[in-house]
Amino acid sequence: MVTRKSDSNHDLTPNKFSRRRFIKQASLMAAGAQACALLPMIPFSSRAATLNQGAKNSGKFVVAETTSGKVRGMDLNGVKAFKGIPYGDTTAGNNRFMPPVKPQPWAGVRDVLEFGHYAPQSNRRRGAKQLQFFGILRATKAGDSSEDCLYLNVWTRGVGDGRKRPVMLWFHGGGYDQGTGGSIGYDGAGLAEHQDVVVVTVNHRLNVLGYLYLGEVGGPDFEGIANVGQLDLVAALEWVRDNISAFGGDPNRVLIFGQSGGGGKVSNLLAMPVAKGLFHRAVIQSGATLRSGPRDAATKTAETLMKELGLKPGQGRELQKMPLDKLMEAGNRARFGPVVDGRVLPTNPFEPVATPLSADVPVIVGYTRTERTVYEIDDESYGKLDEAGLLERTKRAIGDEAEKVIEIYRKKYPKATAYELATNISTDAYAMNPIRLAERRAAQGRAPTYMYVFAWETPVMGLRAPHCMEIPFVFNHIDVSESMVGPVNAQVRKLESASAGAWAALSRTGNPNHKGLPVWPAYTPDKRATMIFDAPCRVENDPTSVVRKILEKRSAISGERTPAASQR
Repeated sequence: MVTRKSDSNHDLTPNKFSRRRFIKQASLMAAGAQACALLPMIPFSSRAATLNQGAKNSGKFVVAETTSGKVRGMDLNGVKAFKGIPYGDTTAGNNRFMPPVKPQPWAGVRDVLEFGHYAPQSNRRRGAKQLQFFGILRATKAGDSSEDCLYLNVWTRGVGDGRKRPVMLWFHGGGYDQGTGGSIGYDGAGLAEHQDVVVVTVNHRLNVLGYLYLGEVGGPDFEGIANVGQLDLVAALEWVRDNISAFGGDPNRVLIFGQSGGGGKVSNLLAMPVAKGLFHRAVIQSGATLRSGPRDAATKTAETLMKELGLKPGQGRELQKMPLDKLMEAGNRARFGPVVDGRVLPTNPFEPVATPLSADVPVIVGYTRTERTVYEIDDESYGKLDEAGLLERTKRAIGDEAEKVIEIYRKKYPKATAYELATNISTDAYAMNPIRLAERRAAQGRAPTYMYVFAWETPVMGLRAPHCMEIPFVFNHIDVSESMVGPVNAQVRKLESASAGAWAALSRTGNPNHKGLPVWPAYTPDKRATMIFDAPCRVENDPTSVVRKILEKRSAISGERTPAASQR
Protein backbone atom coordinates (compact mmCIF):
# COMPACT_ATOMS: atom_id res chain seq x y z
CA MET A 1 0.00 0.00 0.00
CA VAL A 2 1.27 3.44 -0.91
CA THR A 3 1.64 5.85 1.99
CA ARG A 4 -0.30 9.06 1.44
CA LYS A 5 1.60 12.31 1.14
CA SER A 6 1.36 15.04 3.74
CA ASP A 7 3.01 18.23 4.92
CA SER A 8 4.65 16.40 7.81
CA ASN A 9 8.15 17.71 7.10
CA HIS A 10 7.24 21.22 8.18
CA ASP A 11 8.11 22.36 11.69
CA LEU A 12 5.01 23.40 13.59
CA THR A 13 5.12 26.36 15.93
CA PRO A 14 2.72 26.82 18.87
CA ASN A 15 -0.93 27.36 18.06
CA LYS A 16 -1.87 30.77 16.66
CA PHE A 17 -5.48 29.88 15.82
CA SER A 18 -8.29 28.55 17.99
CA ARG A 19 -9.55 25.05 17.16
CA ARG A 20 -13.00 26.40 16.24
CA ARG A 21 -11.51 28.95 13.85
CA PHE A 22 -9.30 26.30 12.28
CA ILE A 23 -12.20 23.92 11.69
CA LYS A 24 -14.38 26.80 10.49
CA GLN A 25 -11.82 27.63 7.82
CA ALA A 26 -11.78 23.97 6.82
CA SER A 27 -15.56 23.90 6.58
CA LEU A 28 -15.52 26.87 4.22
CA MET A 29 -12.89 25.12 2.14
CA ALA A 30 -15.00 21.97 1.92
CA ALA A 31 -18.12 23.89 0.97
CA GLY A 32 -16.20 25.76 -1.68
CA ALA A 33 -14.77 22.58 -3.14
CA GLN A 34 -18.20 20.99 -3.46
CA ALA A 35 -20.37 23.94 -4.39
CA CYS A 36 -18.22 26.84 -5.58
CA ALA A 37 -20.69 27.49 -8.38
CA LEU A 38 -23.41 27.86 -5.77
CA LEU A 39 -21.36 29.96 -3.36
CA PRO A 40 -19.20 32.28 -5.47
CA MET A 41 -18.54 34.50 -2.47
CA ILE A 42 -16.10 31.90 -1.09
CA PRO A 43 -12.68 32.34 -2.76
CA PHE A 44 -11.70 28.67 -2.62
CA SER A 45 -8.03 29.04 -3.54
CA SER A 46 -7.36 31.70 -0.90
CA ARG A 47 -9.29 29.72 1.71
CA ALA A 48 -7.20 26.66 0.88
CA ALA A 49 -4.00 28.64 1.26
CA THR A 50 -5.15 29.96 4.62
CA LEU A 51 -6.07 26.45 5.78
CA ASN A 52 -2.72 25.01 4.75
CA GLN A 53 -0.86 27.78 6.52
CA GLY A 54 -2.99 27.18 9.61
CA ALA A 55 -2.13 23.47 9.51
CA LYS A 56 1.58 24.29 9.50
CA ASN A 57 1.39 26.70 12.39
CA SER A 58 -1.36 25.52 14.69
CA GLY A 59 -0.28 22.36 16.50
CA LYS A 60 2.27 19.66 17.01
CA PHE A 61 2.72 16.07 15.95
CA VAL A 62 1.62 13.13 18.07
CA VAL A 63 2.40 9.46 17.46
CA ALA A 64 0.29 6.40 18.31
CA GLU A 65 0.92 2.69 17.87
CA THR A 66 -1.48 0.47 15.88
CA THR A 67 -1.33 -3.21 15.03
CA SER A 68 -0.16 -2.29 11.52
CA GLY A 69 2.47 0.28 12.53
CA LYS A 70 2.95 3.69 14.06
CA VAL A 71 0.86 6.65 12.90
CA ARG A 72 1.58 10.37 13.27
CA GLY A 73 -1.33 12.76 13.71
CA MET A 74 -1.82 16.33 14.84
CA ASP A 75 -2.42 17.76 18.30
CA LEU A 76 -4.48 20.93 17.99
CA ASN A 77 -5.33 22.64 21.28
CA GLY A 78 -5.35 19.34 23.13
CA VAL A 79 -7.45 17.36 20.63
CA LYS A 80 -5.40 14.81 18.73
CA ALA A 81 -6.58 14.11 15.18
CA PHE A 82 -5.46 11.12 13.11
CA LYS A 83 -6.91 11.25 9.59
CA GLY A 84 -6.67 8.51 6.98
CA ILE A 85 -5.62 5.47 9.03
CA PRO A 86 -5.98 2.34 6.90
CA TYR A 87 -8.10 -0.36 8.52
CA GLY A 88 -8.11 -2.60 5.44
CA ASP A 89 -6.18 -3.25 2.26
CA THR A 90 -7.26 -1.98 -1.15
CA THR A 91 -10.56 -3.41 -2.37
CA ALA A 92 -9.52 -3.31 -6.04
CA GLY A 93 -8.47 -6.23 -8.26
CA ASN A 94 -8.97 -9.66 -6.71
CA ASN A 95 -10.26 -7.98 -3.53
CA ARG A 96 -13.21 -6.42 -5.36
CA PHE A 97 -16.55 -7.80 -4.05
CA MET A 98 -14.64 -9.80 -1.45
CA PRO A 99 -14.69 -9.40 2.35
CA PRO A 100 -12.13 -6.86 3.57
CA VAL A 101 -8.65 -7.97 4.52
CA LYS A 102 -6.29 -6.35 6.98
CA PRO A 103 -4.03 -3.53 5.78
CA GLN A 104 -0.44 -4.18 4.83
CA PRO A 105 1.83 -3.31 7.77
CA TRP A 106 4.36 -0.52 7.35
CA ALA A 107 7.75 0.30 8.82
CA GLY A 108 8.58 3.56 10.54
CA VAL A 109 5.94 6.20 11.21
CA ARG A 110 3.08 6.78 8.77
CA ASP A 111 1.70 10.33 8.46
CA VAL A 112 -2.09 10.44 8.90
CA LEU A 113 -2.74 14.16 8.56
CA GLU A 114 -5.38 14.19 5.83
CA PHE A 115 -8.52 12.19 5.10
CA GLY A 116 -8.10 8.95 3.16
CA HIS A 117 -9.67 8.12 -0.19
CA TYR A 118 -13.43 7.66 -0.11
CA ALA A 119 -15.48 5.14 -2.09
CA PRO A 120 -16.45 5.86 -5.70
CA GLN A 121 -19.84 7.58 -5.68
CA SER A 122 -23.04 7.03 -7.63
CA ASN A 123 -24.25 9.70 -10.04
CA ARG A 124 -27.40 10.47 -8.07
CA ARG A 125 -28.15 14.15 -8.64
CA ARG A 126 -28.98 16.76 -6.01
CA GLY A 127 -30.42 20.24 -6.36
CA ALA A 128 -28.38 23.42 -5.93
CA LYS A 129 -30.02 24.53 -2.68
CA GLN A 130 -29.87 21.03 -1.27
CA LEU A 131 -26.15 20.90 -2.05
CA GLN A 132 -25.67 24.25 -0.37
CA PHE A 133 -27.41 23.07 2.80
CA PHE A 134 -25.49 19.78 2.79
CA GLY A 135 -22.20 21.53 1.92
CA ILE A 136 -20.29 20.65 5.11
CA LEU A 137 -21.39 17.00 4.84
CA ARG A 138 -19.66 16.52 1.49
CA ALA A 139 -16.13 15.24 0.95
CA THR A 140 -13.39 17.61 2.10
CA LYS A 141 -11.21 16.57 -0.85
CA ALA A 142 -13.51 16.51 -3.88
CA GLY A 143 -12.62 13.90 -6.49
CA ASP A 144 -10.42 11.84 -4.16
CA SER A 145 -12.37 8.60 -4.64
CA SER A 146 -10.75 5.20 -5.07
CA GLU A 147 -11.32 1.50 -4.55
CA ASP A 148 -8.55 1.88 -2.00
CA CYS A 149 -11.04 3.44 0.42
CA LEU A 150 -10.86 1.58 3.73
CA TYR A 151 -9.70 4.45 5.93
CA LEU A 152 -10.87 5.80 9.26
CA ASN A 153 -10.25 8.91 11.35
CA VAL A 154 -9.79 9.32 15.10
CA TRP A 155 -10.19 12.33 17.41
CA THR A 156 -9.19 12.05 21.07
CA ARG A 157 -7.94 14.07 24.02
CA GLY A 158 -5.47 11.41 25.06
CA VAL A 159 -2.93 9.13 23.39
CA GLY A 160 -1.26 6.48 25.50
CA ASP A 161 -2.49 8.09 28.70
CA GLY A 162 -4.02 4.94 30.18
CA ARG A 163 -7.54 6.43 30.18
CA LYS A 164 -10.55 4.45 28.96
CA ARG A 165 -12.87 6.93 27.31
CA PRO A 166 -16.10 5.83 25.66
CA VAL A 167 -15.84 5.46 21.89
CA MET A 168 -18.33 6.89 19.36
CA LEU A 169 -18.02 5.31 15.90
CA TRP A 170 -19.88 7.22 13.16
CA PHE A 171 -21.27 5.79 9.91
CA HIS A 172 -22.02 8.51 7.34
CA GLY A 173 -25.23 9.08 5.41
CA GLY A 174 -25.75 9.28 1.68
CA GLY A 175 -27.88 6.16 1.38
CA TYR A 176 -25.74 3.21 0.38
CA ASP A 177 -24.28 4.88 -2.69
CA GLN A 178 -22.77 8.23 -1.65
CA GLY A 179 -20.97 9.88 1.25
CA THR A 180 -17.72 9.84 3.17
CA GLY A 181 -16.54 9.95 6.77
CA GLY A 182 -14.03 12.62 5.76
CA SER A 183 -16.03 15.83 5.87
CA ILE A 184 -16.05 18.88 8.10
CA GLY A 185 -19.64 18.09 9.07
CA TYR A 186 -18.43 14.87 10.70
CA ASP A 187 -15.35 16.37 12.34
CA GLY A 188 -15.05 14.73 15.75
CA ALA A 189 -13.01 17.41 17.52
CA GLY A 190 -16.02 19.06 19.17
CA LEU A 191 -17.27 15.83 20.72
CA ALA A 192 -13.77 14.83 21.78
CA GLU A 193 -13.08 18.22 23.36
CA HIS A 194 -16.38 18.88 25.12
CA GLN A 195 -17.57 15.36 25.94
CA ASP A 196 -14.17 13.65 26.47
CA VAL A 197 -14.98 10.74 24.17
CA VAL A 198 -12.98 9.16 21.36
CA VAL A 199 -14.64 9.75 17.98
CA VAL A 200 -14.07 7.57 14.92
CA THR A 201 -15.46 8.13 11.40
CA VAL A 202 -15.21 5.63 8.57
CA ASN A 203 -15.02 5.34 4.79
CA HIS A 204 -16.25 2.07 3.31
CA ARG A 205 -17.41 0.53 0.05
CA LEU A 206 -20.70 1.81 -1.37
CA ASN A 207 -23.14 1.16 -4.23
CA VAL A 208 -22.26 -1.65 -6.65
CA LEU A 209 -18.82 -2.09 -5.04
CA GLY A 210 -20.20 -2.56 -1.54
CA TYR A 211 -23.64 -4.08 -1.98
CA LEU A 212 -23.78 -6.10 -5.20
CA TYR A 213 -24.89 -9.60 -4.20
CA LEU A 214 -22.97 -12.27 -6.15
CA GLY A 215 -23.60 -15.16 -3.78
CA GLU A 216 -25.73 -17.04 -6.32
CA VAL A 217 -24.47 -15.81 -9.69
CA GLY A 218 -20.82 -14.91 -9.17
CA GLY A 219 -19.46 -18.43 -9.26
CA PRO A 220 -18.02 -20.73 -6.59
CA ASP A 221 -15.51 -18.15 -5.31
CA PHE A 222 -18.39 -15.89 -4.25
CA GLU A 223 -20.64 -18.39 -2.49
CA GLY A 224 -21.51 -17.29 1.03
CA ILE A 225 -20.26 -13.73 0.42
CA ALA A 226 -22.67 -10.83 0.82
CA ASN A 227 -22.93 -7.28 2.12
CA VAL A 228 -19.22 -6.54 1.85
CA GLY A 229 -19.92 -2.84 2.48
CA GLN A 230 -21.35 -3.86 5.85
CA LEU A 231 -18.40 -6.18 6.44
CA ASP A 232 -16.12 -3.17 5.97
CA LEU A 233 -17.89 -1.60 8.95
CA VAL A 234 -17.31 -4.79 10.93
CA ALA A 235 -13.61 -4.55 10.00
CA ALA A 236 -13.60 -0.97 11.31
CA LEU A 237 -15.16 -2.22 14.55
CA GLU A 238 -12.47 -4.90 14.80
CA TRP A 239 -9.83 -2.22 14.29
CA VAL A 240 -11.38 -0.26 17.17
CA ARG A 241 -11.35 -3.37 19.36
CA ASP A 242 -7.68 -4.00 18.62
CA ASN A 243 -6.34 -0.43 18.57
CA ILE A 244 -8.52 2.11 20.33
CA SER A 245 -6.82 1.66 23.72
CA ALA A 246 -3.73 3.33 22.27
CA PHE A 247 -5.90 6.38 21.52
CA GLY A 248 -7.29 6.61 25.05
CA GLY A 249 -10.48 4.70 24.24
CA ASP A 250 -12.33 1.83 25.89
CA PRO A 251 -12.97 -1.12 23.53
CA ASN A 252 -15.68 -2.30 25.93
CA ARG A 253 -17.72 0.92 25.61
CA VAL A 254 -18.22 1.39 21.88
CA LEU A 255 -21.26 3.23 20.55
CA ILE A 256 -22.14 3.08 16.85
CA PHE A 257 -24.23 5.91 15.44
CA GLY A 258 -25.29 6.97 11.99
CA GLN A 259 -27.79 9.15 10.19
CA SER A 260 -30.00 8.41 7.18
CA GLY A 261 -28.15 5.70 5.26
CA GLY A 262 -25.81 5.55 8.24
CA GLY A 263 -28.81 4.83 10.44
CA GLY A 264 -29.70 2.00 8.08
CA LYS A 265 -26.17 0.65 8.41
CA VAL A 266 -26.52 0.72 12.20
CA SER A 267 -29.91 -1.03 11.96
CA ASN A 268 -28.39 -3.86 9.94
CA LEU A 269 -25.30 -4.19 12.13
CA LEU A 270 -27.63 -4.81 15.06
CA ALA A 271 -28.75 -7.99 13.23
CA MET A 272 -25.36 -9.24 11.99
CA PRO A 273 -23.77 -12.12 13.98
CA VAL A 274 -20.24 -11.11 12.95
CA ALA A 275 -20.75 -7.71 14.60
CA LYS A 276 -22.05 -9.02 17.91
CA GLY A 277 -19.91 -7.98 20.85
CA LEU A 278 -17.95 -5.39 18.88
CA PHE A 279 -20.23 -2.53 20.00
CA HIS A 280 -22.33 -1.94 23.10
CA ARG A 281 -24.74 0.94 22.37
CA ALA A 282 -26.30 2.33 19.17
CA VAL A 283 -28.03 5.43 17.79
CA ILE A 284 -30.21 5.38 14.66
CA GLN A 285 -30.86 8.89 13.29
CA SER A 286 -33.51 9.23 10.56
CA GLY A 287 -32.71 5.79 9.19
CA ALA A 288 -34.64 3.18 11.19
CA THR A 289 -34.67 0.09 8.97
CA LEU A 290 -37.04 -2.75 9.74
CA ARG A 291 -36.25 -4.92 6.74
CA SER A 292 -33.51 -5.18 4.12
CA GLY A 293 -33.45 -6.39 0.53
CA PRO A 294 -34.64 -9.90 -0.36
CA ARG A 295 -32.10 -12.30 -1.80
CA ASP A 296 -34.06 -13.14 -4.97
CA ALA A 297 -34.38 -9.49 -5.98
CA ALA A 298 -30.67 -8.89 -5.27
CA THR A 299 -29.77 -11.90 -7.41
CA LYS A 300 -31.91 -10.61 -10.27
CA THR A 301 -30.16 -7.21 -10.04
CA ALA A 302 -26.76 -8.94 -10.24
CA GLU A 303 -27.84 -11.02 -13.24
CA THR A 304 -29.08 -7.92 -15.07
CA LEU A 305 -25.88 -6.01 -14.36
CA MET A 306 -23.67 -8.86 -15.55
CA LYS A 307 -25.71 -9.20 -18.73
CA GLU A 308 -25.36 -5.47 -19.43
CA LEU A 309 -21.59 -5.89 -19.11
CA GLY A 310 -21.50 -8.89 -21.44
CA LEU A 311 -20.95 -11.47 -18.71
CA LYS A 312 -22.77 -14.67 -17.81
CA PRO A 313 -23.60 -16.13 -14.39
CA GLY A 314 -20.50 -17.66 -12.88
CA GLN A 315 -18.14 -14.99 -14.25
CA GLY A 316 -17.66 -13.08 -11.02
CA ARG A 317 -13.89 -13.13 -11.45
CA GLU A 318 -14.29 -11.43 -14.84
CA LEU A 319 -16.43 -8.80 -13.14
CA GLN A 320 -13.48 -8.09 -10.85
CA LYS A 321 -11.43 -7.19 -13.92
CA MET A 322 -14.06 -4.87 -15.37
CA PRO A 323 -12.83 -1.25 -15.69
CA LEU A 324 -14.19 0.79 -12.80
CA ASP A 325 -15.91 3.37 -15.01
CA LYS A 326 -17.88 0.71 -16.89
CA LEU A 327 -18.84 -1.05 -13.68
CA MET A 328 -20.00 2.20 -12.07
CA GLU A 329 -21.96 3.20 -15.18
CA ALA A 330 -23.87 -0.08 -15.08
CA GLY A 331 -24.29 0.14 -11.33
CA ASN A 332 -25.79 3.61 -11.57
CA ARG A 333 -28.82 2.08 -13.24
CA ALA A 334 -29.62 -0.02 -10.18
CA ARG A 335 -30.17 0.46 -6.46
CA PHE A 336 -28.14 -1.35 -3.85
CA GLY A 337 -28.28 -1.95 -0.13
CA PRO A 338 -27.94 -4.72 2.45
CA VAL A 339 -29.39 -8.09 1.50
CA VAL A 340 -30.94 -10.70 3.78
CA ASP A 341 -28.69 -13.44 2.47
CA GLY A 342 -29.29 -15.89 5.32
CA ARG A 343 -25.71 -15.85 6.55
CA VAL A 344 -24.01 -12.46 6.89
CA LEU A 345 -27.45 -10.94 7.50
CA PRO A 346 -29.60 -13.93 8.51
CA THR A 347 -32.91 -12.11 8.97
CA ASN A 348 -34.52 -8.71 8.69
CA PRO A 349 -33.30 -6.46 11.51
CA PHE A 350 -36.71 -5.59 12.99
CA GLU A 351 -39.45 -7.31 11.00
CA PRO A 352 -41.60 -9.10 11.96
CA VAL A 353 -39.84 -8.89 15.36
CA ALA A 354 -36.68 -7.28 16.68
CA THR A 355 -33.49 -9.23 16.17
CA PRO A 356 -32.48 -11.02 19.39
CA LEU A 357 -28.78 -10.53 18.58
CA SER A 358 -28.73 -7.00 19.98
CA ALA A 359 -31.46 -7.24 22.60
CA ASP A 360 -28.98 -6.21 25.29
CA VAL A 361 -27.75 -3.10 23.41
CA PRO A 362 -29.32 0.23 24.53
CA VAL A 363 -30.55 2.18 21.50
CA ILE A 364 -31.61 5.74 20.70
CA VAL A 365 -33.82 6.05 17.61
CA GLY A 366 -35.54 9.06 16.09
CA TYR A 367 -36.02 11.51 13.26
CA THR A 368 -36.34 15.22 12.45
CA ARG A 369 -39.64 17.07 12.53
CA THR A 370 -39.81 17.93 8.80
CA GLU A 371 -37.61 15.32 7.12
CA ARG A 372 -38.59 15.97 3.50
CA THR A 373 -38.27 19.74 3.26
CA VAL A 374 -34.61 19.63 2.20
CA TYR A 375 -35.52 17.30 -0.68
CA GLU A 376 -38.24 19.67 -1.87
CA ILE A 377 -36.34 22.95 -1.49
CA ASP A 378 -35.24 23.03 -5.14
CA ASP A 379 -38.77 22.58 -6.50
CA GLU A 380 -40.39 25.72 -7.88
CA SER A 381 -43.47 24.87 -5.87
CA TYR A 382 -41.58 24.58 -2.57
CA GLY A 383 -43.69 25.87 0.29
CA LYS A 384 -46.71 26.38 -1.95
CA LEU A 385 -49.73 24.15 -1.52
CA ASP A 386 -53.45 24.81 -1.84
CA GLU A 387 -56.23 23.00 -0.02
CA ALA A 388 -56.65 20.46 -2.80
CA GLY A 389 -52.94 19.69 -2.70
CA LEU A 390 -53.04 19.33 1.08
CA LEU A 391 -55.89 16.83 0.81
CA GLU A 392 -54.14 14.87 -1.95
CA ARG A 393 -50.84 14.62 -0.06
CA THR A 394 -52.58 13.62 3.15
CA LYS A 395 -54.54 10.91 1.36
CA ARG A 396 -51.28 9.50 0.03
CA ALA A 397 -49.88 9.36 3.54
CA ILE A 398 -52.97 8.44 5.55
CA GLY A 399 -55.70 7.15 3.26
CA ASP A 400 -59.43 7.69 3.53
CA GLU A 401 -59.35 9.52 6.87
CA ALA A 402 -57.36 12.41 5.41
CA GLU A 403 -60.02 15.08 5.97
CA LYS A 404 -60.41 14.11 9.62
CA VAL A 405 -56.64 14.22 10.18
CA ILE A 406 -56.32 17.63 8.51
CA GLU A 407 -58.92 19.13 10.84
CA ILE A 408 -57.17 17.71 13.90
CA TYR A 409 -53.82 19.09 12.74
CA ARG A 410 -55.35 22.52 12.03
CA LYS A 411 -56.31 22.73 15.70
CA LYS A 412 -52.91 21.46 16.81
CA TYR A 413 -51.01 23.88 14.52
CA PRO A 414 -53.38 26.87 14.07
CA LYS A 415 -50.77 29.08 12.37
CA ALA A 416 -49.49 26.46 9.92
CA THR A 417 -49.88 26.89 6.18
CA ALA A 418 -51.31 24.11 4.02
CA TYR A 419 -47.76 23.10 3.04
CA GLU A 420 -46.63 23.03 6.67
CA LEU A 421 -49.64 20.92 7.66
CA ALA A 422 -48.91 18.45 4.88
CA THR A 423 -45.27 18.26 5.96
CA ASN A 424 -46.20 17.64 9.60
CA ILE A 425 -48.68 14.91 8.69
CA SER A 426 -46.37 13.12 6.26
CA THR A 427 -43.47 13.23 8.74
CA ASP A 428 -45.66 11.68 11.43
CA ALA A 429 -46.48 8.92 8.95
CA TYR A 430 -42.76 8.44 8.31
CA ALA A 431 -42.29 8.02 12.06
CA MET A 432 -43.88 4.55 11.91
CA ASN A 433 -40.50 2.94 11.20
CA PRO A 434 -38.76 4.19 14.38
CA ILE A 435 -41.96 3.62 16.37
CA ARG A 436 -42.23 -0.01 15.32
CA LEU A 437 -38.53 -0.54 15.91
CA ALA A 438 -38.93 0.81 19.45
CA GLU A 439 -42.11 -1.20 20.06
CA ARG A 440 -40.51 -4.45 18.94
CA ARG A 441 -37.42 -3.88 21.04
CA ALA A 442 -39.58 -3.02 24.06
CA ALA A 443 -41.43 -6.32 23.58
CA GLN A 444 -38.15 -8.13 24.23
CA GLY A 445 -37.99 -6.73 27.74
CA ARG A 446 -34.22 -6.33 27.61
CA ALA A 447 -32.12 -3.19 26.97
CA PRO A 448 -33.99 0.15 26.77
CA THR A 449 -34.83 2.09 23.63
CA TYR A 450 -35.11 5.89 23.71
CA MET A 451 -37.22 7.76 21.14
CA TYR A 452 -36.60 11.35 20.00
CA VAL A 453 -37.81 13.96 17.52
CA PHE A 454 -35.41 16.77 16.58
CA ALA A 455 -37.87 19.66 16.25
CA TRP A 456 -35.69 22.79 16.42
CA GLU A 457 -36.25 24.90 13.30
CA THR A 458 -33.33 26.42 11.45
CA PRO A 459 -33.63 29.91 9.96
CA VAL A 460 -31.75 28.69 6.87
CA MET A 461 -33.87 28.73 3.68
CA GLY A 462 -37.10 28.22 5.62
CA LEU A 463 -36.34 24.50 5.90
CA ARG A 464 -37.71 24.20 9.47
CA ALA A 465 -36.31 20.90 10.89
CA PRO A 466 -35.11 18.99 7.82
CA HIS A 467 -33.24 15.74 7.30
CA CYS A 468 -29.69 16.03 8.75
CA MET A 469 -30.62 18.95 11.00
CA GLU A 470 -29.43 17.26 14.19
CA ILE A 471 -25.92 16.44 12.92
CA PRO A 472 -24.15 19.72 13.90
CA PHE A 473 -25.74 19.50 17.34
CA VAL A 474 -24.84 15.91 18.17
CA PHE A 475 -21.32 16.50 16.81
CA ASN A 476 -20.95 19.49 19.14
CA HIS A 477 -19.77 21.90 16.43
CA ILE A 478 -22.57 24.32 15.58
CA ASP A 479 -20.00 27.13 15.30
CA VAL A 480 -18.65 25.66 12.05
CA SER A 481 -22.10 24.79 10.67
CA GLU A 482 -23.67 28.13 9.75
CA SER A 483 -24.78 26.76 6.38
CA MET A 484 -27.18 24.49 8.30
CA VAL A 485 -27.72 26.19 11.65
CA GLY A 486 -27.53 29.91 10.89
CA PRO A 487 -26.37 32.38 13.56
CA VAL A 488 -25.45 30.88 16.93
CA ASN A 489 -27.04 32.23 20.10
CA ALA A 490 -27.37 31.09 23.71
CA GLN A 491 -30.51 29.02 23.05
CA VAL A 492 -28.90 27.19 20.16
CA ARG A 493 -25.78 26.52 22.18
CA LYS A 494 -27.88 25.09 25.02
CA LEU A 495 -29.56 22.73 22.54
CA GLU A 496 -26.14 21.70 21.26
CA SER A 497 -25.03 20.82 24.77
CA ALA A 498 -28.25 18.88 25.42
CA SER A 499 -27.99 16.91 22.17
CA ALA A 500 -24.28 16.07 22.18
CA GLY A 501 -24.49 15.41 25.91
CA ALA A 502 -27.24 12.82 25.43
CA TRP A 503 -25.34 10.92 22.73
CA ALA A 504 -22.15 11.02 24.81
CA ALA A 505 -24.00 9.95 27.96
CA LEU A 506 -25.36 6.90 26.14
CA SER A 507 -21.84 6.03 25.03
CA ARG A 508 -20.53 6.45 28.57
CA THR A 509 -23.25 4.75 30.64
CA GLY A 510 -25.84 3.19 28.33
CA ASN A 511 -28.34 5.88 29.37
CA PRO A 512 -28.74 9.26 27.56
CA ASN A 513 -29.92 11.18 30.62
CA HIS A 514 -27.72 14.02 31.85
CA LYS A 515 -28.17 17.27 33.74
CA GLY A 516 -28.73 19.31 30.56
CA LEU A 517 -31.97 17.44 29.70
CA PRO A 518 -35.36 16.83 31.28
CA VAL A 519 -35.69 13.24 32.46
CA TRP A 520 -35.85 11.04 29.34
CA PRO A 521 -37.70 7.77 30.06
CA ALA A 522 -37.23 4.67 27.95
CA TYR A 523 -39.88 4.03 25.29
CA THR A 524 -42.76 1.77 26.31
CA PRO A 525 -45.93 0.95 24.35
CA ASP A 526 -48.15 2.38 27.11
CA LYS A 527 -46.46 5.80 27.59
CA ARG A 528 -44.45 6.20 24.33
CA ALA A 529 -42.19 8.83 25.92
CA THR A 530 -40.40 10.89 23.25
CA MET A 531 -37.72 13.51 23.78
CA ILE A 532 -38.43 16.62 21.71
CA PHE A 533 -35.08 18.30 21.03
CA ASP A 534 -35.97 21.98 20.77
CA ALA A 535 -35.39 25.24 22.62
CA PRO A 536 -36.23 24.20 25.28
CA CYS A 537 -36.17 20.39 25.20
CA ARG A 538 -39.21 18.56 26.58
CA VAL A 539 -40.73 15.07 26.78
CA GLU A 540 -44.05 14.28 25.11
CA ASN A 541 -45.93 11.02 25.30
CA ASP A 542 -47.11 9.61 21.96
CA PRO A 543 -46.69 12.83 19.92
CA THR A 544 -47.85 11.17 16.67
CA SER A 545 -50.86 9.40 18.18
CA VAL A 546 -53.44 10.56 15.61
CA VAL A 547 -51.52 9.35 12.57
CA ARG A 548 -50.05 6.34 14.35
CA LYS A 549 -53.44 4.90 15.31
CA ILE A 550 -54.86 5.34 11.81
CA LEU A 551 -51.86 3.68 10.16
CA GLU A 552 -51.84 0.86 12.69
CA LYS A 553 -55.53 0.19 12.00
CA ARG A 554 -54.99 0.30 8.26
CA SER A 555 -51.99 -2.01 8.52
CA ALA A 556 -53.93 -4.50 10.64
CA ILE A 557 -56.78 -4.58 8.12
CA SER A 558 -54.71 -4.78 4.93
CA GLY A 559 -51.61 -6.57 6.20
CA GLU A 560 -49.43 -4.00 4.47
CA ARG A 561 -45.87 -3.57 5.65
CA THR A 562 -44.20 -0.53 7.08
CA PRO A 563 -42.87 1.93 4.48
CA ALA A 564 -39.11 1.89 4.05
CA ALA A 565 -37.13 4.63 5.73
CA SER A 566 -35.91 7.55 3.61
CA GLN A 567 -32.12 7.60 3.56
CA ARG A 568 -30.08 10.50 2.25
